[in-house]
Order: sequence, then C-alpha cells, then structure tokens
Amino acid sequence: MNPSTRIRLRRAWGMCERHAWGWMIVEAAFRSGYMHGPAVLYHDVIGLAVEAFEMQGPMQHGRLRRRLRTKGPCLMCEEGYGSETKGFVKPTIVVQGRDLTEIRSFARRTSSYWKDDVCGICSGNGSPVRCRGHLVEEESAGLIADMSAHRALISDIDRRLNQYARSFQFEFRGTNTQEDTAALISAVGWCSGWRLFLSIVDAPGIVS
Repeated sequence: MNPSTRIRLRRAWGMCERHAWGWMIVEAAFRSGYMHGPAVLYHDVIGLAVEAFEMQGPMQHGRLRRRLRTKGPCLMCEEGYGSETKGFVKPTIVVQGRDLTEIRSFARRTSSYWKDDVCGICSGNGSPVRCRGHLVEEESAGLIADMSAHRALISDIDRRLNQYARSFQFEFRGTNTQEDTAALISAVGWCSGWRLFLSIVDAPGIVS
C-alpha cells in the first residue's frame, strides 16, 4: 500500500516473469491458495491496460503501444533479489516456500477458465492470444491491425479479477467463482509472461 512502491510496481506492470510467478508460488504455499495480495496488485495493474485500450483516435495503436510498454525495472530485481540471495530464513521455511503443490492445485482447479487466455507465443500452441510483451512486439512490427480481441480479453480479465479481489472483503465472502479466481492467473500471465508458469504446472494440451 506504500504509494511510491505501488508507482514502481505499476511502471513495471507488476514484476518480471520470474519474480511474479515466484511470488505466486510463495503466496500459494504459505496461504493455501488464499491469494489476496496478488489479487489486489494485479487488479490495479490490469486497470492500466483497461485504460490504455479505451483510448480512441487515429494514432491509437502508437499510443497504446507506448502505454503498454514497461517503463521501469522489476522492483525485486532492482532491490537485488535473485536465486543466490542469502537471508536469515530457516531452511524449513525455504523448503515450504518452494513447494509447488499449492500453486499446481490452484492452477489445476481453475484451468478451464485460464487456459484460453494463454499467449500463443509463450506456449507455442498457435493461439492468436498475446501477453502484454508479445502484443507490444507484434504491434511494433505492424503484425496486428485489429485490437478488438485483445481489448475484449483485458476487459474480461478485469471484470473477473475485480470479483475475485472483492471476495476478500468480509461482506463479499464466497461471492467469487472458479472463473473469477482463474482471472488472477490470466492477469499475471498477461502482464508478466506465461512460459515459467506453464513449465511449473506442466500444462498438457496447452504447450505445443
């Protein structure tokens, strides 16, 4: 909730792919899939995409591309956190934080609702869906003439993720569906990339 931290996270579209999915793994491992923190952050970040896609005018694509680009470094990378970082954490805590059981369970029970949102380039499955990074690359190369499908995808993710994030409030407990919950995976994948996640959950039928 720190304003300067939130600004840095928004400029970086959350975190880089490695740290975004690493955070998801840790949150799932320690909170049994109770993903409140990631839901709040990525709903905020996806809101930036919604605003970008709502632009109109003859230079829409150019402005959209500039708005979707990463404008700052990953917060965790900038702070120097990597695979070799040392800390004062008990070995048992490290082992628990690296346990993939919960993230795989989270992915498995929601897969029907996020699998169609996977970037075709990240997965190599030929899907026309694109994550933010690959959308920017292809739009820059003039390979995308119509943004309507991409706009619709972001609008749908935003709507469902809003429902999921809101369900953590006391008065809305239990109002989210598995479809809403899956939007968190879709949002992180769209913002930060899908390759690492797909390798972690070993998603058959999605990766070519």
